[in-house]
Amino acid sequence: MGQVREGARWGTWAVGGVIGLAVLYVIGVFAFGGAGWITAPFRGEAEERGNTVGSGEFRQATYEEFFDLCEAVQNAEGTIQALQEERKAASEIRTTQIDQSITALKATRIESVNAYNSKAAQEHRAPFRDKDLPYRLDAAAEHTTCTN
Repeated sequence: MGQVREGARWGTWAVGGVIGLAVLYVIGVFAFGGAGWITAPFRGEAEERGNTVGSGEFRQATYEEFFDLCEAVQNAEGTIQALQEERKAASEIRTTQIDQSITALKATRIESVNAYNSKAAQEHRAPFRDKDLPYRLDAAAEHTTCTN
């Protein structure tokens, strides 16, 4: 029975020693700069947020960017409509050119709609979208309204 107790005592000391070494390791890591390494991702996110969302230039640029994207959609729609009017009285060669231009403008319009919707869905940009601008633009709509 004495040997069992002695083995248990050695086991307890071994476990206690391992735990003690782990505690000393953690203290050493924090004492010698390891805490900075461990918290770097959190501090980096906070710094990035401060540099973007907290920046007045970012806020203003994002606010204007939403208007610019919505205006690009409206400009493409206006040009498409003007070309469709011109197409009614155009020659066959000009009709082919107009059709190509309309196709390109429709693609450009869809790109602008997608860019607007993508940026409107971004958590760090969405708060800077003007309240009068739509939350999302509809790529299938023929006319876009940029203010409510």
